[in-house]
Amino acid sequence: MRGWWQDLTDLVLPAECGGCGRPRTVLCPECLAALMGAVPSRVRPVPEPPGLPVTHAAAPYEDEVRAALLAHKERGALMLAAPLGAALAGAVRAVLAADGVSGAVGLVAGGRTGAGGSEASVTLVPVPSARWAVRARGHDPARRIALAAAGELRRTGTPARVLAVLRQRRAVADQSGLNSRQRLDNLAGALEAAPGGVRLLAGGGRVVLVDDLMTTGASLTEAARALGAAFAEAAGPYGRVTPKVRGEGMARATVTGVGRPEASREMTGTNGVEGMISAAVVAASPASFGINRN
Repeated sequence: MRGWWQDLTDLVLPAECGGCGRPRTVLCPECLAALMGAVPSRVRPVPEPPGLPVTHAAAPYEDEVRAALLAHKERGALMLAAPLGAALAGAVRAVLAADGVSGAVGLVAGGRTGAGGSEASVTLVPVPSARWAVRARGHDPARRIALAAAGELRRTGTPARVLAVLRQRRAVADQSGLNSRQRLDNLAGALEAAPGGVRLLAGGGRVVLVDDLMTTGASLTEAARALGAAFAEAAGPYGRVTPKVRGEGMARATVTGVGRPEASREMTGTNGVEGMISAAVVAASPASFGINRN
């Protein structure tokens, strides 16, 4: 109820800038420039958790950007989803550019592969929030921003859709106050793909995990593990997914079916099955932008 009531309130009451508090504007030009002005970049937390997908972020998590994300997530400033979604769309485009994707191959029923939808199409899979957090906030911030990002991508010529195929399989503790190791332990095994989720992803082009924020990378790592496990299970009785490292940052994922011709696809990443999956976020910790290890 809080979600639709906030939507209605946003339409009839003057807004204030989510970044600096300036009245009668959702995001003032200066704060919008802080959000959209940087070139989306690859980011890596320190320490980098094993299994973290290749991740691009639109802006550092500081000052006006931090304030805008908190206003959207914690204070229900829902109109901020549009500019935050536009920033996320920029990070998704950076993912596609880094992958060199001009079309993709999707895993389909029976462990086979097939041409994936339109040229340079992309499926955004939001990292789900904990159930208690969604209840407390009245909305799921990552999903709302993902929907706005998909709309922006379609508006600018990239076929895009959102599939919320991941879900919580057990309760998790509040992440605030936990260090990177504790966050990984807290989230380990916490997510799973909904039944039939991988089948829904078939033909949808490149799969990109999306979230509003990356700090330690624990949430994206667990989401990639859960989605990768679902892909492997879907290939199970009919074939296997065997990523092979091929040059810097590239892996060839080969799907072999019993009595079926072999098909292959090139994916970014070297993290096993999770190497098929990339990630994009609105913001990441400033230090993670300075890491450019090979």
